[in-house]
Order: sequence, then C-alpha cells, then structure tokens
Amino acid sequence: MTEGTGTGERHASWLELFFDLVAVAGVAQLSHLVHTTHSWGDAGLYVVCFLAFWTAWMCFTVYGNVAGGATRVAPVFGAMLGLAIMAAAVEGVGGEHARTFAIAYVAVRVLADRVWQSRDVRRIVVDWPAVQVGSGVVPWIVSLWADAPWRYVLWALGLALDLVITFLFAGERAVAGFNRRSEQHRGSRPVPQAQFVHLDAAHIGERLGLFMIIVLGEGVLVVTEAMTATEHWAAPLYRTAFGALALLAALWAVMLRHGSGGVPFLGGHALPARVMLPLHCLTAGVVVALASGLGDVIGHGPPPAGTRWLLCGAVAALGLLGSVMGLVAGRGGWWGLAVASIAVAGPGLVGWLGAEGSAVVWLLVLVVVAQVVVTRFQLRVTRQ
Repeated sequence: MTEGTGTGERHASWLELFFDLVAVAGVAQLSHLVHTTHSWGDAGLYVVCFLAFWTAWMCFTVYGNVAGGATRVAPVFGAMLGLAIMAAAVEGVGGEHARTFAIAYVAVRVLADRVWQSRDVRRIVVDWPAVQVGSGVVPWIVSLWADAPWRYVLWALGLALDLVITFLFAGERAVAGFNRRSEQHRGSRPVPQAQFVHLDAAHIGERLGLFMIIVLGEGVLVVTEAMTATEHWAAPLYRTAFGALALLAALWAVMLRHGSGGVPFLGGHALPARVMLPLHCLTAGVVVALASGLGDVIGHGPPPAGTRWLLCGAVAALGLLGSVMGLVAGRGGWWGLAVASIAVAGPGLVGWLGAEGSAVVWLLVLVVVAQVVVTRFQLRVTRQ
C-alpha cells in the first residue's frame, strides 16, 4: 500500500522546531571548522563533516515529515543527543574526537532506521531511501578501526554510497527492490508488510527553508562576534559590517524569496526529492563557508587572498547554481545567460582586484543585487 501525508497544508511542529535547535549548534561548529581550514585536505574534511551532519539531520526531518502528528518524541530526542555529540566533536574531528563523531553518526543513522519498523509493517521511504540504514553506514563502522587519512576516506565512501542509493533506487525502483527481496525471503522467514510512504512536498520545503534561515543566522552571528572582538570601532568597521549584513540579506532574497527551500532562483518549481535535497545540502554548505569568511573581513584591512577567494567563490557558485535552477524553473535563456555572466565576471573581478574588506563585501553585494534586479525584470516581462 502507499501512504500519503494528507491534503491539508502542514507547518513545522513545536517538536520539529525544537529539534532544529541542534542544527544551530552544528552549523556554528561547522562554520568554525571552515575558519581553521588551511589546505585542500582541510576543505575536504569540512565537506565530509557537513554532509554527514546534514544527512543525520535530514533522516529525522524526513521522519517528522512523513509521520506528522504520530511522530514519537523519544527517538527525536535521542537523535538530538547524537547530533549534539557530533557538533561538539567537530572541533577535534581531525584528531582525537574523530571516532566519537563517527560513533554518534552511526547511532543516529541506526536510530533513524528503527523508527520506520514495527513487528508487522516495514515502511519504505520511496522519495529518499537513504534515510534507512544501508550499505552507506558500513564504511563508517569500519572507520572506527582505521587511522587518518583512511578513516576520512571511508566516511566519504559511505556518504557517496548513500547518494548513489538515493539516485539509483528512489521512486519505483525502491518499491520494486523491496518486493524482489520479499519474494526471495518468502517462506524462509516472516516478511513484514510493506508500506510505501512519500514526502509532503510543501512541508519539506518549509523545513529546508528553516534550515537555510539557521545558516544565514550563523552569518549574522559571525558578523556580530567579529564586531565584539574588535577593540576600536571606526568607519571602516561599520562599512564592512553593514556590507556583510547586506550581503546576507541579498542572499536571503535569492535563496528564499526568489528560490525554494533555500535553492536559489528555483521559485515555485517542484523538483523530485532525490534532486532537491542534495541541492539544498550543497547550497547550505556553501553559505556556511561564506558566513565563516565574513568574520575574517570584519575589523581588518585587506583580507587574506584565501578569504577573498572564498567569499568570491561562494557567491559565484550560488549564482551559477541559481542560473541553472532558474532555467529549470522556466525563467528563459536570456535570463540564465545574464545571471551566469554576472556570477562569473563579478566575483572574478573582485577576487582579482584584491581590495580591502569593505570594498570586497560591497562589490559582492552589487553582484547579488544585480542578479535580483535581472530576476525582477524577467518576472515583470513575463506578467505582461
């Protein structure tokens, strides 16, 4: 049988909003991890840790989406504990806390799998099968006995397997795969009844948007903390801080006002969950990195080249992704070319100029605002 989620519009529950508090802690710690990145290996470790934390968070976000009012409180609180341990372990994830991070991740994944099972019924999430324990968890378990750098290679392998499972076995293939395994084991042992469930698209979109608000909020927190740590407040500090907040506001417009679920310029266009969720993860990871970089330009002169290119690269990546998503949403070829050109040329010029902090930030604000202006013009032309 196939279970729907009802036709009435749903919003995030108090339990879901409370659960998201652990995402606040995780995003903050991951932002600090970016701050200590000095090599490509460090950058890769950030990507793996962010994807692991986001995946663990998403497992219970999907559970709340499908279960609705029947969501059990105890497993959600257990997941919060596991995610909190993951967040706390991020600072030492390159050393002594790596094993703790992996154990907490595996525990959350196993707990997430258990919430879908009962004695007689096995619920299968058709749209995002990676929420249920599969081969992707095995490399994480093996990593408990591995040393660096192989433990991180195993983590990346496990996450890659989850993505492969999602793209290859979502939808009708998930149903066919379960039915095939049931036939193979029929007669040898009791087989639970399959209950195929789907995500509530509107509700999951709201949850993704709320996560992006948390990410943008981390950017605001980074800016205010950098101002607090600056002893002498003068005009350059105010210019840079106001520019950083303006950049975050412009990104809010791109990802939420003109986007969907935090994916830039997607508008109201619906994408399959197996595509939408990885795009959201990518966007959130880029914005967390950008938020970390903003703290390095507050109260300083010309930012280091690495910080400057981090900010420019993040804005360029969001713009290029947005140009593709806008084309998917039917915004038009001329619009996509304009946004992509601005996304490449603007940040590229800013990075090459090597200006001081406030100039870098305000020029990037102009880049994002220019994309918004082109979008508003496209919407006006479409309505005529």
